[in-house]
Amino acid sequence: MSGTSMAAPHVSGIVALLKVAHPDWSPAAIKSALVTTAWNEDTYKSEIYSEGEGDKIADPFDFGGGMCNPNGATDPGLVYDMDKNDYLNYLCSLGYSNDKMQNATTLFSKTKNSTSSGIICPNKVPSRLDLNLPSISIPNLKNSVVGNVNAIYKVVIKPPRNTVVKVSPHILKFNSKSKKNSFEVKITSTHQRMSKFTFGSLAWNDGKHFVRFPIAVRKQL
Repeated sequence: MSGTSMAAPHVSGIVALLKVAHPDWSPAAIKSALVTTAWNEDTYKSEIYSEGEGDKIADPFDFGGGMCNPNGATDPGLVYDMDKNDYLNYLCSLGYSNDKMQNATTLFSKTKNSTSSGIICPNKVPSRLDLNLPSISIPNLKNSVVGNVNAIYKVVIKPPRNTVVKVSPHILKFNSKSKKNSFEVKITSTHQRMSKFTFGSLAWNDGKHFVRFPIAVRKQL
């Protein structure tokens, strides 16, 4: 057996262990910990090859974040977290009406725009890209520190081929009063023609934790 039939029970077991170790973590935080601490090399520190495709080196479309690292996931350093408002804003960005929102969820957001009917989307429609996943498809990402409170993380960029990746700020500082941070990622193509997907990664490193997520870019005219 291979693929999903083996991955699903293994990941489920690791998730159960993480929930015991961190009962206050949300599903999004657990997913983030699994993705950002995963290995993208095999047990011999060699590149992973795509199954059934000869000598093709596997990419994030083949293995996602990589091979799960249970011990690393218990202490990821940073997590990309989400709460109910992130999900509700995402539904708003997809164009769901207030009635459809209520049919899709039992959550009711008590904001200044709320009425007795429940959820009201913000006047300014959120970007559908602004969902805080451990992925480069988001232009603005929020981080929560779950490790050492007083920590300084420096960015480590491995840009996809024919791209320039800029991150601002390039250093994230955390302390007892500042446990969340945000950063912006800008990707510019140096290639003038259409291309296939190329891959890279972005990580935050504090000397102990290496919080990595994959980047996938395709140039389109």
